[in-house]
Amino acid sequence: MQRLVLAIVPRLVWALFSVVGRTWRFEVIAEDGVIPVVFGEKAPPQIYCFWHQCVLPCTVYFRRSDTVILISRSFDGELITRILRMFSYGAARGSSSRAGGHGLLGLKRALEGGRAAIFTADGPRGPIYQTKMGPIRLAQSAGVPVGVFHLQPERAWIMNSWDRFLVPKPFTRIVVSWARGVTVPPDLASDQMEPRRAELNAALERARMRALAHLRQAR
Repeated sequence: MQRLVLAIVPRLVWALFSVVGRTWRFEVIAEDGVIPVVFGEKAPPQIYCFWHQCVLPCTVYFRRSDTVILISRSFDGELITRILRMFSYGAARGSSSRAGGHGLLGLKRALEGGRAAIFTADGPRGPIYQTKMGPIRLAQSAGVPVGVFHLQPERAWIMNSWDRFLVPKPFTRIVVSWARGVTVPPDLASDQMEPRRAELNAALERARMRALAHLRQAR
């Protein structure tokens, strides 16, 4: 049964969102001093973080950006990997809770090869809006900054899941909100890692709140 799912579902999801994704209208906003990655552009080789609920619009927005994303080694992770490869993403297998070290090593190699690395900061199992330490460790090891963004659809179906997963409706506007990111010096003391994680968490929430506020002001 799993083989059948892996053979059929990725193609169906790719076909559906290749069509529906073309109807979405992305609107970019950014905090002062932030240079956002624009839809269709190649992303520079740094780390990018967003909340897990934004996976679908992120898949479409970054599909031409030459990025690698961290995905768990579970069956669900294998399914997601096959879908994302059809959207031209690379995959580093691992997570913050299972074989995460291998996943981080894969992302570091991608960065060294000139590709961008993407984290679902609170994935794969939450809790919602609470980033893990993985992006901070990778930033310290790879010597690259962490970019922060949130994608907020104006109209979406919200799933009854731990992350309140967002499924943007056709023809909706999606605000892509960028916040100032985080840098992690290679010699940062271990007792300073948690403050940097908290700084990243605050930046992600700023991006989300600014997107929601922007949509309210536009109504």
